[in-house]
Amino acid sequence: MSVMNQKIAIEGYVGANLFARAIGYVRMNSHLQKQSVGRMSAALSAVCACVMRARLATIEFLHSLIQGTMQWMSTPYRSHYRRKLAQPADRHHHRYSPQKPDWLKAEIIRLKAIMPQAGCRTIADLCNRRFAASRQITVGKTFVHETLQRHAYKVQILRRNLKHAKPKSVPRNLTWGIDLTGKTDTQGSLHALLGILDHGSRALLHLQALHDKTSRTLIACISEVVRAHGKPRIIRTDNEAIFTSKQFRLGLKRLGIRHQRTTPGCPWQNGRIERLFGTLKDKLDQRIYFPLPAGEGLRERGGVRGQLNRDLDTFRYWYNHIRPHQNLDGRTPAEAWNGIDPCAKPAKQERWFEAWDGLLTGYHLRY
Repeated sequence: MSVMNQKIAIEGYVGANLFARAIGYVRMNSHLQKQSVGRMSAALSAVCACVMRARLATIEFLHSLIQGTMQWMSTPYRSHYRRKLAQPADRHHHRYSPQKPDWLKAEIIRLKAIMPQAGCRTIADLCNRRFAASRQITVGKTFVHETLQRHAYKVQILRRNLKHAKPKSVPRNLTWGIDLTGKTDTQGSLHALLGILDHGSRALLHLQALHDKTSRTLIACISEVVRAHGKPRIIRTDNEAIFTSKQFRLGLKRLGIRHQRTTPGCPWQNGRIERLFGTLKDKLDQRIYFPLPAGEGLRERGGVRGQLNRDLDTFRYWYNHIRPHQNLDGRTPAEAWNGIDPCAKPAKQERWFEAWDGLLTGYHLRY
């Protein structure tokens, strides 16, 4: 605002103040009203002129303020500091690209799904070793971390699909799966159960309640199954202490069988025997085992073990000869072991099978 405009505004303010004081004085002294009419008219005219001049000055000030603000907003921003250009980190000699291809992101997700224990640096190194020379593209651990965080749900879905994927068919007696489970009697005693399953035919080769859970007992059971069904090339187990013991590993080495262990935290890598135990426990948990009295000539634990072994023999017969298997295209493990196709070869005899109070049922076909 100019100096002249400021003076006009001050005059208007002073005149209005004087006019207000004059009106108040006249109201308080009514006998002076007639004498003050001329003076009040003159003061009022002066005040109105000052107010109009102050209003024009205010409007001019606001107009100049708006123009200055618009001019300031239209001026581009100039930083006082020099902006650093984004440069790709060449510490690991990564070939920088603004956006990685989708196939690389999908491969990172797949690697995390099949290797849940691998970190971001390990996955980045794997990708660089595979694609740096062949496809001229590399990644860093930061990009891998951001990709896995953004697609964490896809990793979980892919892991679940891998767990439930139909396994590839393998020859019989190539790989055996071995694992331990347990059954508790009415007194709370846990009885260890050993299962041996052939991966190719899904045949349940051995199912027994053990009298003790030692490496020597396991090697003795495996030797018995080898004499009955032949020797496999590989035996797959988990990482339980009894399977990692020195005595168990030496026993397999003497039998000429290679020991293969699953990755810790990945039970689906031995999924065939785990699925068998799921079927077994679904039926076995509905049965109750009471220890026999000591006067019957058997110890209590031995009595329960005898009952368990009789029931387990029945279950093994039902599992191998009666129950159709989904991954065998509806065949039983015994038919897959012997190479029989029930859809191509008619059965000579069939009979209804029922055991465990109706828990195990089905038709047994004889060829």
